[in-house]
Amino acid sequence: MTASAEIGRPNQRRRTRKDLLGAAARLLRQGRTPTLEDIAEEALVSRATAYRYFPNLDALLLEAGLDVALPDPDDALHDAPPTDPIARLDRVDAVFEEMISANEAQLRLMLAKSLERVVRDGPSDGPVRQNRRADMIAAALEPGRKQFRPKDLETLQRALALVVGTESMVVFRDVLCLDDDEARKVRRWVIRALVAAALR
Repeated sequence: MTASAEIGRPNQRRRTRKDLLGAAARLLRQGRTPTLEDIAEEALVSRATAYRYFPNLDALLLEAGLDVALPDPDDALHDAPPTDPIARLDRVDAVFEEMISANEAQLRLMLAKSLERVVRDGPSDGPVRQNRRADMIAAALEPGRKQFRPKDLETLQRALALVVGTESMVVFRDVLCLDDDEARKVRRWVIRALVAAALR
């Protein structure tokens, strides 16, 4: 297999998984309760392909429901100051905090299912679950990207993915036993520290 094919396969898997979730989310927004066949047809893939990415319909609908709950990056950031990365990242943090608060049970269940899948099937070179935070973080930093060296911007985006999202919530609530206000203060402190480090 060529090097380009090796690179392309994980990217193709990522796109196919995203297409399936997007198709399910569109059908859910229409007020439908779709079958796996409906979702596969909407995503222009076979039912067998859909089963390779999701063990059952419930797992797919669970994750698609969370896609519906999270706003599009452009909508989330439409009035955020374009050249202030901290203000824009604070907005991202607030969007995820609101979504997590409203969907905590589903998010914990999705996290548990993804961990079970890795235990059952072993490591995968494709995504085990959807990466919603990366697009939102990238959109927040895009207008001010010239403030950072490219490698530092890439590292910043990856570091921020540790701070925003379900795993962060689990650490703050279950491990550190912090309330929401305390957790928010820590996340915002980390955001500022990471941006300052990247700017240096």
